[in-house]
Amino acid sequence: MKKSKGIISLILTVALVALLGFTTVVGFGKTGSGAAKNIKLGLDLEGGVSITYQVKGDTPSQEDMDDTIYKLQRRVEQYSTEATVYQEGEDRISIEIPGVKDANKILDELGQPGSLYFIREKDSDGNANYSVGSDGKYHLDKTIDELKEDGSIVLTGTDVKNAQAATSQDEMKNKKNIVQLSFTKEGTEKFAAATKEAAGKETIAIYYDGELVSVPNVENEIKDGEAQITGSMSFEDADQLASTIRIGGLSLELEELRSNVVGAQLGEEAISTSLKAGAIGLAIVFIFMCFVYLLPGFAASIALVIYTGLILVLLNAFDITLTLPGIAGIILGIGMAVDANVIIFARVREELTAGKSVRASLNAGFHKAMSAILDGNITTLIAAAVLWLKGSGTVKGFAQTLALGIVVSMFTALVITRVIVYAFYAVGIRNPKVYGRVKPERKPIDFLGKKKVFFAVSIAVILVGFVFMGINGGQGKGILNYSLEFKGGTSTNVTFDQDYSLEEIDKNIVPLIEEATGDNNVQVQKVEGTNQVIFKTQALELDKREAFNKAMTDNFKVNEDEITTENISSTVSSEMRQDAIVAVLIATVCMLLYIWFRFKDIRFATSAVLALLHDVLVVLAFYVIARVSVGNTFIACMLTIVGYSINATIVIFDRIREEMKTKKRGEELSELVNRCITKTLTRSIYTSLTTFVMVAVLFIMGVSSIKEFALPLMVGIICGAYSSVCITGALWYVMKKKVGKK
Repeated sequence: MKKSKGIISLILTVALVALLGFTTVVGFGKTGSGAAKNIKLGLDLEGGVSITYQVKGDTPSQEDMDDTIYKLQRRVEQYSTEATVYQEGEDRISIEIPGVKDANKILDELGQPGSLYFIREKDSDGNANYSVGSDGKYHLDKTIDELKEDGSIVLTGTDVKNAQAATSQDEMKNKKNIVQLSFTKEGTEKFAAATKEAAGKETIAIYYDGELVSVPNVENEIKDGEAQITGSMSFEDADQLASTIRIGGLSLELEELRSNVVGAQLGEEAISTSLKAGAIGLAIVFIFMCFVYLLPGFAASIALVIYTGLILVLLNAFDITLTLPGIAGIILGIGMAVDANVIIFARVREELTAGKSVRASLNAGFHKAMSAILDGNITTLIAAAVLWLKGSGTVKGFAQTLALGIVVSMFTALVITRVIVYAFYAVGIRNPKVYGRVKPERKPIDFLGKKKVFFAVSIAVILVGFVFMGINGGQGKGILNYSLEFKGGTSTNVTFDQDYSLEEIDKNIVPLIEEATGDNNVQVQKVEGTNQVIFKTQALELDKREAFNKAMTDNFKVNEDEITTENISSTVSSEMRQDAIVAVLIATVCMLLYIWFRFKDIRFATSAVLALLHDVLVVLAFYVIARVSVGNTFIACMLTIVGYSINATIVIFDRIREEMKTKKRGEELSELVNRCITKTLTRSIYTSLTTFVMVAVLFIMGVSSIKEFALPLMVGIICGAYSSVCITGALWYVMKKKVGKK
């Protein structure tokens, strides 16, 4: 790079930092487009809309309730991946959607959940099944039971898998709006039989709550379970029809009971302290990088500023909802961005130590670090993609921010940092001393010689975790300390005589509730425009409900008649848990296959997955022993550790793969592995330290819920560093020696 290009590169870098700073702080236009203040926040950080539905008719079965809740959960994810759906009492379903304030708009778009039927236009006697009502609309003349008896009902809403509005072209290439339908396996068979009989001679009308919504002609037999509703309609009409069909696919008929705009669960303090903690953590990382790696560390710090700015802008651009689990994904992204720079600069320092010139050392450093960075990030990106495709709710939200963080971290490390470092070199800063302190090569540490000790310690910790599971279960406390999200609880609505702020509630009211109920994980939501506050606690027996009510009436003069209580189900349904487990298993298999493909040795892949399992079990043991609350952040924490662990392992395996190609004659395999682990030891320590600092500052400054999230994450980071250094290389070595030669 010429000097003039170096100067231009530095000027453009400064301009990019300034542009990102202006965008994130101020934004563009009257609405401040692109500003950080416009990032969509989750229910825990910002609040949103709460809608409660009542089931029509008799008390439903639990199976129908579970099925309806799961389908509604998948449906409301169109508004936010962090939306939650849970059961309230025996026959009510509540939906909470973050980041929105207009409950009526959501109700209009979501549709009124009711009954949907596909019905033949005429009955077996040739009489029409409908007539025009006084409102000018078509309504069914017969009851559903009568239509079932004469065989007029072809399909019900539960046979519909999905419905989406779309635009297509006819034979004359004219655009037309359509509704695309897909049916379940059973629905496909029913629809094929019905269309075969009706093709070319009658229509199959679609009714919603007894009212005609569409009457498409049947032109041909449809066997593949895919159909289109065409006609003269606007895209808005097509979208509304698709929405009606989707919402009509529920197992139960629902009617709106109430809707409220609720405040954030954590309050403004959680956001402000998190921002301060993030800024302090980044500042510490900057100082550390500059102190250890000098000029390249300064370049990496600038790249991290750009990384942070890009993340904030892209969260806005992709309309991603940010919650505590999302923050975990961003923290992991920062850790991986630092990791990539550490790998590069450690390589540069090795080349300088070998006596190469600055330019040659920079070229070799970036080149040799490329494979480890790509393999580590791509492996984690594969996991994020699978989690997004197969997961739901919190898992999906975490996967979005994780994938975004990985892509941006790779870009800033491999492109931005490279441009800045080479620009410094081009403008004349070429003294080797400013590109890293040259250190003599460290004598290899005999990690493999202590492998039995490491294995024994790991097995002991994991076994202790299982022992405590048994003890906790035997004492009736539950194996894990499940929170509301996993086991449900009690929702209590209290109307106060004044409008308390969330900070006042947390400081003065929540401690009294904790004392009365014995629950230290009380969730709080304010209903905007009223003095009502919703407190969600563990399931309360009669005596604890009375203690709760007494605390409110004695201390805050609350009218006991204005305290209402309902049991609520978990917000993480069994189907969502199953989705998360399936997603993690598929992601693990995909990571194993990728590592096997890249390293041409399944023992690399197997030992990497075993080390990953080790880290998860150790952190699980911590949750069991410390009785840390297990909620939505538990899923995010475990997924973060999976991504962090696999990335750390890849770096060591990449060095072993490289050194195997130039293995010295007569050198023992154990010596080579020890040398590789020792050479990457600095990287392992520095990356773990910088990521740990970010989370530790969050733990020190955060509110209680953030502390509960940060603490196990800190344990996971330490465990990941330990396993990558002490376990993975030893596992691979044992497999290499014991499990075949190929």
